[in-house]
Amino acid sequence: MGRNSDYYKEQKQLKLKKLKQLEASLPTYVISYLDEKELNSQISTVLSYAYDLHTFFRYIIESNPSCKNMLVKDISLEFLEHLTFEDINEYQKYLSYTDSGEKHMNGERGIARRMAPLRGFFKFACLHGYMKSNPTLGAAKRKKAPKDDIIRMNAAEVGTMLNTVQKTNIASARQRKFCEKAQLRDTALITLFLNTGIRVSECVGLDIDDINFIDKTLYIVRKGGKSSVLYFNDTVAQALNDYMELERAPLLGDHSEEKALFISNRKQRMCVKAVENVVKKFAKESVSGKHITPHKLRSTYGTALYQETGDIRLVADVLGHEDINTTAKNYAAIEEKHRQIAAKVNIYGNE
Repeated sequence: MGRNSDYYKEQKQLKLKKLKQLEASLPTYVISYLDEKELNSQISTVLSYAYDLHTFFRYIIESNPSCKNMLVKDISLEFLEHLTFEDINEYQKYLSYTDSGEKHMNGERGIARRMAPLRGFFKFACLHGYMKSNPTLGAAKRKKAPKDDIIRMNAAEVGTMLNTVQKTNIASARQRKFCEKAQLRDTALITLFLNTGIRVSECVGLDIDDINFIDKTLYIVRKGGKSSVLYFNDTVAQALNDYMELERAPLLGDHSEEKALFISNRKQRMCVKAVENVVKKFAKESVSGKHITPHKLRSTYGTALYQETGDIRLVADVLGHEDINTTAKNYAAIEEKHRQIAAKVNIYGNE
């Protein structure tokens, strides 16, 4: 169950395998940095750092004629010692937009995220005596992009979407026939998102043994690998029970050993992309003008919970935010909207 389930063990092994493959093509001095990160970070973070550092070294080869026929792992520390803050700024421009060779197009947040591993590496290299100077110290830091309004659904839109899923109100006859085969599964999926705020990664990792209908709990693995218990209401219980008994069981048959809760028509665990496609498909039919994803369903739940309780700490705990500031940033706009509405109310009847 949870992070000790076969699914999470397999996912970790796959990520470790990818990491080792990337490390085999990186300079040995970079591996020392990644090894240190692996001691205090999740494997997903280390893998992301490895990809971003690999991008940087490929950029060096692509942009420097002297490195034209060189392999990434052969780039020396001596070469890095000659890099300047201007070179780092050029790399940031490369990340922003490149339409030749290895194509890139990143916004401010994307560039800042890709720069974090690079800044960390050079800091590590200088701290441990691999290098004398850190070229990222004088490089420009990306300005913070203005935060977009969080897309959420209102109560009417939630009702319309659930009705669309439950009745498979899909315009395309071909798609409707396909959706009817998984109507209870899709209903359970979207009901779960809208009533618990579960993450899509947490959702696809669920096994049938993770559900306790007596206590109405789900045993999930949070972002970062921490195990947690999530409670659900009667609406979710009914949707899950209907799906498991009337759709999942007949599809798999009596002798199946499949442990995954949500399965595809191929009788295997649904992946994140498949769940995203389910949400996208029904949102397109029911919520016009809004780009709805599983994360937007999570935001919808968080917003409704905060509006009902006014307790930001409760929302943070339920959504699994380790830092309450993350929750506050996401839902502070609600209070701002309330203040704007209050300013327009003519409470004394004066003209």
